[in-house]
Amino acid sequence: MKRLNSPLHALVLGISTALAGASFAGPTLYVATGSGNEVVGIDVATAAITKRFSDVTNAHGLTATPDGEYLLAGSLTPDAKPADPKLAGKLFLVHPAHGHVMATIPVTDWSHHQGISPDGRYVVSTHPAKGGVSIVDTLQQKQIAFAATGPAPNYGMFSADGQRLYVTNTGNGTVSEIAVADWSKQRDLPAGMAPGHMAASSDGGRLFVANPGVGTVSMIDIKQGKIAKTFTFAPGLHGVAISDDGSRLYATSKQKELLFSAAVDGDEVTQKSLKPAPYHMEAVHGSGLLYISSANTPAVWLVDQATLNVIGKLDLGKGEGHQAVVSAE
Repeated sequence: MKRLNSPLHALVLGISTALAGASFAGPTLYVATGSGNEVVGIDVATAAITKRFSDVTNAHGLTATPDGEYLLAGSLTPDAKPADPKLAGKLFLVHPAHGHVMATIPVTDWSHHQGISPDGRYVVSTHPAKGGVSIVDTLQQKQIAFAATGPAPNYGMFSADGQRLYVTNTGNGTVSEIAVADWSKQRDLPAGMAPGHMAASSDGGRLFVANPGVGTVSMIDIKQGKIAKTFTFAPGLHGVAISDDGSRLYATSKQKELLFSAAVDGDEVTQKSLKPAPYHMEAVHGSGLLYISSANTPAVWLVDQATLNVIGKLDLGKGEGHQAVVSAE
């Protein structure tokens, strides 16, 4: 991913507002809009919506190949008449440079979130109704495997070396560790009550997992296979992210309409009001920004990681902001 030359300090609200006095290039933040049936591209440097891709039905999950060549969006809506009844879900392959959906790849079922291996070869989709994840080979553009994890899998993330896949299981309070070599489950790690979204430390040694119902984030030590620390925030947690330098954890509470920032290796916690219903979150590394969407309106905030101040706001036009990914151009 391209790095911005300096942090963004001042953005004027609005869809097409340019960053005053800046001419540097930056990455694009892509957002799945759910019921808006689009994937939207936001230029981080200018805080402007620059791209819209239609023909993606009810996309909730989203990921991108590391080179920025392709986006892959998973649909919450199953195929009503699948060619293969065992592959009733849809994964949309979008080519940003060409501006449209290149292919629709059948997967096991409707999916919640997507994750991609560091080399861009494999895309996983979590299937809450099927108790596992599908694995799509991006070279073959087809599903090659299904890995059982546990009840109601929510979020999937590969390790930095690409050798392991971690999947939160909302139904039994665990994170499954999957060996990529043969897609077999190696162990289940304790993750707190009904784990959902997840982020990883820069060294790959720790996972930070949201427990929405009880309002906590569990910090899992992967090597030791246990919860090393629990952060207590507020009920209704959803998004989690880690700061650029790895020192801070961020979390959103839809229910309490709050944004939290906590020291990873300390006890200090700060919070700010963010309305309405802060939802998905993505750290735009290299910019000092957080992307945060609203669950109730088609709004996207750009938030300064250091101060938690909202420095930009965009209107997606329709739908709601779900999973997002930062991609090189």
